Amino acid sequence: MDLLNELRDIVGDGGVLTGEDLTTRAADWLGLSTCQAKAVIRPRSTAELSAVMQRCHAVRQPVIGTGGLTGLVHGTDAQGHEIQISFERMRSVISVDPVGRTMLVEAGTPLQVVHEAAAAHGLIYPVDLGSRGSCTIGGNISTNAGGNTVVRYGMTRDNVLGLEAVLADGTVISSLNTLLKNNAAYDLKQLFIGSEGTLGLVTRAVLKLYPQPLSEGTALVALDSFDAVMAFFAHCGRRLGGLLSSFEVMWQSHYELIAVNSGRHNPPLPGGHGYYAIVEATGTDAERDEALFAEVLGEALEQGHASDVVIAASKAQRAAIWGVREDIEGLFGALTPSCTFDVSMPIAAMDDYVLKLTAAAHAEWGADTRVVVFGHLGDGNLHILVAPRPWSAEAPHKVETLVYEPLRALGGSISAEHGIGLEKRAWLNVSRTPEEIALMHTLKAALDPLGLLNSGKVLR
Repeated sequence: MDLLNELRDIVGDGGVLTGEDLTTRAADWLGLSTCQAKAVIRPRSTAELSAVMQRCHAVRQPVIGTGGLTGLVHGTDAQGHEIQISFERMRSVISVDPVGRTMLVEAGTPLQVVHEAAAAHGLIYPVDLGSRGSCTIGGNISTNAGGNTVVRYGMTRDNVLGLEAVLADGTVISSLNTLLKNNAAYDLKQLFIGSEGTLGLVTRAVLKLYPQPLSEGTALVALDSFDAVMAFFAHCGRRLGGLLSSFEVMWQSHYELIAVNSGRHNPPLPGGHGYYAIVEATGTDAERDEALFAEVLGEALEQGHASDVVIAASKAQRAAIWGVREDIEGLFGALTPSCTFDVSMPIAAMDDYVLKLTAAAHAEWGADTRVVVFGHLGDGNLHILVAPRPWSAEAPHKVETLVYEPLRALGGSISAEHGIGLEKRAWLNVSRTPEEIALMHTLKAALDPLGLLNSGKVLR
């Protein structure tokens, strides 16, 4: 019996996709490519995945785990000799503990479903991304996703209490801890969070929940210098304290392209300013918090940090503000072909970095080349799109050099939240020492000695 028939016996006929079911299957969130794997296997449980991995390990079959296909570093690309594991039949919210504030979910559960399940109990799962409707918890864990509220709640790593994973040989590591305090030796879940499916395939996770805020204030603030941005961020931190949940900044290059010129939005504020910050604060006393939020923004205007402010007076107005920031489809539509990056660095270094990058790109290709910048400034994360004109096959590597090399001196990171995948392997030494990379290879060899899990991703 060949391997695919053996796997079909494990997961059932509907659990093995080949032929036209495979070749018409999207391989990325925009649907620009199709799946190139030998087959897609869709287990229904941890036990089925364990059995699948045992058989693949026995015949040395390489395996690629995949989630909602929203990654941007080709971390789930599969070749014709590889089998892809999809968790689309493992998407249940298994249980919610409203007292202990935890939720047990399967890896294929979309982030939006987790948000809705938490809200039904008056709770929130705070990790929030623009791709919430498509991305999955397993994918978020695999890449240690960040998102819009890291400044208050931290990354995915900070919001996972326990997990279950299947190793390359089918061994099940079940560490479904629900305790906030558990110092019983090694915290094994951290091996799998952010390792992009190279050490094991996550099947279930225990998520940390928080009380649902009783107040929510959102504002879009126009600022005319980066010094003003930094002063305004410090002001919000001092005055709002733990209420500050988001601090996003769009450079003029982003705001005017999407909000003003694209025709896709009604601009909440006019163009012409250097920077636009989305500030959000959440708390427990609606009347008090609303007054404090307005007071803080008024002070920013009086002190000359902010040039203009609009406070969302309804959920629709809040959605309109965030819609500009999260219109990734509009960005790609306007700038393709382009190179995309998510990097991190000290906040004080950002303005000089962006100015030098823009000047270098224009010197290399000319003024028609666009450099668009936005990001989670509150946690040091910038998203950058560079669109060289004219485009050429050599352009991506040249752009990568311009974007990544300066990060060495700044102590920055080539990946703030998207992972390494295939795209960033060659640049890992910018952010990791030779000793760190050697230890990563040691861990990979220990947990996956045959190199079957997501082979070629992250490490070269």
